[in-house]
Amino acid sequence: MTAWDINPSAVSGVLTKCGTAAEGLSKAGQAVQKSLPAAATAAGTISGMYCGNAPSGPVAGALGEFAKAWGKDIAYVAQRTANSLNGALKATQEYVQGDLKMAADAHNEALKEPKIDMPGQGKK
Repeated sequence: MTAWDINPSAVSGVLTKCGTAAEGLSKAGQAVQKSLPAAATAAGTISGMYCGNAPSGPVAGALGEFAKAWGKDIAYVAQRTANSLNGALKATQEYVQGDLKMAADAHNEALKEPKIDMPGQGKK
């Protein structure tokens, strides 16, 4: 590759849209975490009448297994999404800083006093 071609403002726009979508994903995950226990309790059991707290039935057990099987994966996806968005933002910021440093270095180099070595002067 001979050059980078990154448009920081376009990256910012994409990251903003992705961040909005990620917020929706996060809210959905939080809603599932709150809803599963309530759904499991409301599902009750198929064993008939009871006194006191509802015993756990097959639907509650299935919801518990679902939460156990997918909870870690859902948390992983959420964390991976956040890390990816933050990484893209940081990489773009570093790109911009690199451009600014290269421009400053070129400017400083252009401002240096020239060294002129005239023929017959200083060398024997």
